[in-house]
Amino acid sequence: MKNGQMILTLTLALCASGVAFAQDDQAPSPPPPAAAFGLENPAAPVTENPPLSGIDQPGLNSHAAPESFLMYGLHFSESVDSNVGNQLGGSSISSVTRGLGSVTLQRLWHTYDVAMDYIGGVAYYDQTGIGVEQLQQFDIDNRINWKRGQLAIRDSFSYLPEGIFGFGAYGGGGAYSAGVGSGGMLGGSGFGAGGNSFFSGNGLSVGQVPRLTNQGLVDVVEALTPKSSVTVAAGYGVVHFYGDLFSIGGTNENVSFVGSSDLTGQVAYNRVLNPKDQVAISYGYQGFTFSTVDSKFHTNVVQLMYGHRISGRLDALVSAGPQFTHLTSNPLVCSLDPFIPVKLCPPVFIAPFPQTANHTTVAGRILFHYRFPKTTVFVSLQRYNTSGDGLYAGSLSETAHLGIQRPLSRVWDLFSDIGYAKNHRLQLAGSAVNAGSFQFGYAGIGLHRQFGRSLRGFVSYQFNGDGFDTSCPVPGTGGIGQPGCSSFAQRHVGTVGLDWTPRPRRLD
Repeated sequence: MKNGQMILTLTLALCASGVAFAQDDQAPSPPPPAAAFGLENPAAPVTENPPLSGIDQPGLNSHAAPESFLMYGLHFSESVDSNVGNQLGGSSISSVTRGLGSVTLQRLWHTYDVAMDYIGGVAYYDQTGIGVEQLQQFDIDNRINWKRGQLAIRDSFSYLPEGIFGFGAYGGGGAYSAGVGSGGMLGGSGFGAGGNSFFSGNGLSVGQVPRLTNQGLVDVVEALTPKSSVTVAAGYGVVHFYGDLFSIGGTNENVSFVGSSDLTGQVAYNRVLNPKDQVAISYGYQGFTFSTVDSKFHTNVVQLMYGHRISGRLDALVSAGPQFTHLTSNPLVCSLDPFIPVKLCPPVFIAPFPQTANHTTVAGRILFHYRFPKTTVFVSLQRYNTSGDGLYAGSLSETAHLGIQRPLSRVWDLFSDIGYAKNHRLQLAGSAVNAGSFQFGYAGIGLHRQFGRSLRGFVSYQFNGDGFDTSCPVPGTGGIGQPGCSSFAQRHVGTVGLDWTPRPRRLD
């Protein structure tokens, strides 16, 4: 990430934290006493202070008693969008009407837990060439617990007209969090915004093209002693696109997205220094293959981690280490995607490129999650290799995310969500656009209003901007009716909506 971008992101985070501190500077409450572990005095239990290298991050309401529950809801919203197709150089006011239903189930037994979350419905886009689109998202988290450890099997599936980062398919990050998001065990998983990009990538919201994504994860946590533990995780993911980029209206040329599949793994050793501090060392592997080009790459990552946690109040993590990437490609061969006939295999930008190449870079992440008496602040900075989000056959991705929530009164809540991501192309073979890097950013703010126990309304605004580092990444993208070129797209989205979510039903 360029120095200016890093400084801007950190400045936003520090300003947000400073405002919250100025509002109330009370000291955090002391951590609870540790539970028994054999005959020794252990660190905090896994549920409140899980290993740094694990998929789970501790919640800030860890003192709440876990319970089994069933929760469902209905969600309606109306958006006004200035560039619903997210076209380069495009601008056309459109409306989007969404109707969604959600179901969340959490069931806890003595040694086995399961949580499921489904969100589904339709969105009607008042834009020629789009019309009605499906929104389907399903997450499941199964866990088997024993005295010193846990096995978790998770899967996250989605079929959306846009990516996850920024939640454009739901009208913006604020609209998504207004009542559609889930709680319980799934709130601490590695899926969604702020998750671990090593396993889940970015999921950038680029273009109005339906995409199917699925990410499965299996991870094991085992305590060796009261102060040491190991974690092992493995995952497999796939991304498939059902359309072309910049294919709506005007003289814009069709450019096909690059589908991908990935295999990931990680093993780590964790050590508790005291009830608040942990360290860890991890080794990770990533392997990526792509649907429209005979190209792949492998990544090996070694990281040192440090974490400082105060149960129910603070979660801070810093990790960094070298990232070794080995690329192999044959830019003249188009591999066969099982969903695409041979005659429709899309063209790619072809340029001379070595059959093999090696890169060494720095990877890592910084997480900061703090609950003030009234304000909650979340900051995330990450740098990992990812699939390229449909634009490249692999990229080095840098992402930043800042979220703020604060109740204003008994019935009013304020929320803000800001994100930025930059993808650097790893190889020329398989690129969907003729550009070395791609940037995407969004900033949103909104208000919630509680009208009763079950009914809540919200209003939100979000700005999205994305662009390339070249003046003409795709020919014929100068806007509707303009044959020129553009490298930047901007989008303004205003949304109002209602959420009906009855109180969760306890399952005893």
